[in-house]
Amino acid sequence: MHGLDGAPEWPTLQAMLPGLAGKRVLDLGCGFGWFCRWAAGQGAAEVLGVDVSENMLARARAETTRATVHYKRADLERFAPPQPAFDLAYSSLAFHYLTDLAGLLARVSAGLLPGGQLVCSVEHPLMTSPRHQGWTQDESGVPTWPVNGYLDEGPRVTDWLAKGVVKQHRSIATYLELLRRAGLVLTDLREWGPSVEQVAANPEWSNERQRPAFLLLAARKS
Repeated sequence: MHGLDGAPEWPTLQAMLPGLAGKRVLDLGCGFGWFCRWAAGQGAAEVLGVDVSENMLARARAETTRATVHYKRADLERFAPPQPAFDLAYSSLAFHYLTDLAGLLARVSAGLLPGGQLVCSVEHPLMTSPRHQGWTQDESGVPTWPVNGYLDEGPRVTDWLAKGVVKQHRSIATYLELLRRAGLVLTDLREWGPSVEQVAANPEWSNERQRPAFLLLAARKS
């Protein structure tokens, strides 16, 4: 585990964030608390990290020394932040596990102060759409990614870190519509894949240039 610096998409996601000095920040699916501690280091007045895993939260608490950072155990399917309380809601690679993302976004929007922002990342829908995993090859031997049933939204079961992990596949259009329904106005959208420079430094990432791995979104409360 290498924290934020170990996430190749972090520099792009970081550039989408507003200034955090004096702001109140909510981290949805905070895991080990890496972003929470980073936000506090950027001068955030208060940071609340929420996660369903008590094991992850225990490590987050053990590694956090700033009194401005707090953690709460909660299932994002039902979590409702105080209303309105936060300038920024942030989430990294958590939303594609949620069945009722519409409900969470509505509650998060209610928890944002006027002009508050949401910045988040999800697995790109091209990644969540395959019904089977792994690379295939075309007739010339070029690796391709098997995309199946892109428009058939719903659960996909995959083996990732553990067997039988369920992710929710949604199209890009659906993500944007869910933001709109929650009263959040899209301000930035990026389909992240490694740059040519990143591939040169990490040749094992070459296949990652075939399709974007992550969808990065930023929106503002209207």
